[in-house]
Amino acid sequence: MKAVFTFYAEAFRIALQAILSHKLRAFLTLIGVIIGVASVIVVGASISGLNTYVIDRVSRILGVNHFMIARMANVGPLSEEEWEKRDRRNKRLRWEDFEWVQANCPLCKEVGAEASRNVDLKQNGEELFRTNIAGVTANLAEIEDKTIADGRFIQTNEVQSAAFVIVIGAELREKFFPQTDAIDKTIRIAGYAMRIVGVEEKRGSMFGRSLDNHAYIPLTTYGRMFGRLQSLQIHGKSRDREEFERALEQGRLAMRIHHKLKGNQEDDFGLVDVQQVNHQVDQFTGSIAAVVTPITLISLVVGGIVVMNIMLVSVTERTFEIGLRKALGARRKQIMLQFLIESALLSSFGGVLGLLLATGISWLVTATTPIPMTITIAYIVLSLVVSGGIGMIAGIYPAFRAARLDPIVALTKN
Repeated sequence: MKAVFTFYAEAFRIALQAILSHKLRAFLTLIGVIIGVASVIVVGASISGLNTYVIDRVSRILGVNHFMIARMANVGPLSEEEWEKRDRRNKRLRWEDFEWVQANCPLCKEVGAEASRNVDLKQNGEELFRTNIAGVTANLAEIEDKTIADGRFIQTNEVQSAAFVIVIGAELREKFFPQTDAIDKTIRIAGYAMRIVGVEEKRGSMFGRSLDNHAYIPLTTYGRMFGRLQSLQIHGKSRDREEFERALEQGRLAMRIHHKLKGNQEDDFGLVDVQQVNHQVDQFTGSIAAVVTPITLISLVVGGIVVMNIMLVSVTERTFEIGLRKALGARRKQIMLQFLIESALLSSFGGVLGLLLATGISWLVTATTPIPMTITIAYIVLSLVVSGGIGMIAGIYPAFRAARLDPIVALTKN
């Protein structure tokens, strides 16, 4: 055991000495490995960060443990045929549908309703286009985990009395009330004067689309302003994650019973939940990874070829050393291991430098964009294992060539 340890320790010492004696050559050799490892890690961190960013934004929009029933609700694209089929089959959801689900979903912590449309706003000479005006029940703030920065959200009595009150998004406040407190100010929506009772906390944007260009009014007020024929969205929220699936199924079953659907009939409504959206995001980012990651690995292959070439040069330069070691009793296996260790160590240095480069790039991206990029232990292990493996593979032929040298011929080439 001691002899084995001594051999490997000596092999690592010789390999390190050989690398450090040609620092510039070693660095230039490793550029391909450095770029390859950095590319793989940055791509992995970017995809992971994008996934985290989108799910975080979705959670800010929809909240957690939340499902929605709507006439045409769906996660992902629909074919034209499927869209037409649902358009013919699915019914508009009315206030009585909302009340039925509310009364028949005991596992739901909250059940609310919403209807919305886009409206162009004009106030004090300023204009804001395509503002989403949502008529909501008072509990939607709890269902979607909304945070109110100033004032409060809509109250139950305001929904019951169809009061002309409004909660505005951060973009409306910045546009129409930039230097003043917006609470109790008046803003006109579709010709109606609405008293501002709250301002939602700024949520930012998602893929260039503002999440703050919206406002909430009581659902009954929305019906008075825009008509009551629009189909509603029914929102449900479970008490906790463990009960979510059961609450979701209970809400779905309640709607089927209310619509008098038989067991073999398809739902005549759409149903989506936060988990479906998160799963869709995972599939999307997974597809990106499946396409992009193999492309980045090409640079690692190129780096491996360069390492192989430089190891062949090293074998040629050290022919006399190899002959001397074989003459002193070194076996072929030991010679091969010596050069494989050197090749793997050389590439591992490239992996470490690639990791440092990826860390710098990730820090820069995190500091300058909203996408968080985190290099985990898995990425660190990947960089060392992949780069070391590339070095081992690239060093096989040079090591085999070194092991086959005839010691007598090698000693004459000094």
